[in-house]
Amino acid sequence: MTSSDVIALYEHIAGLSSQMLAAARANDWASLSMLEQECAEHSRAVESNPLPPLSGADRMRKIALITQILATDRQITEITEPWMARLAEINQRTAAPQELAAH
Repeated sequence: MTSSDVIALYEHIAGLSSQMLAAARANDWASLSMLEQECAEHSRAVESNPLPPLSGADRMRKIALITQILATDRQITEITEPWMARLAEINQRTAAPQELAAH
């Protein structure tokens, strides 16, 4: 893998994370889930393949992309955590009557 390939991979992941943020903002959970899976596949490629060390402008670009990805991830988390909490609350409310009926 060349340094250009590494930058392209990180740019692709950054693009996917931006699409994930747009899906989260639109409450499009199906698209968010699909994009999350695709992003995970590319992230595994980063983890499983030895990447060449970068220097100079390529290294700075990689750092900027990672910073962008992490910032986008924080924004997605801010959107999804309240939604997940509401979902957990709904699940607890619907599970309680079922548990009582079973006893």
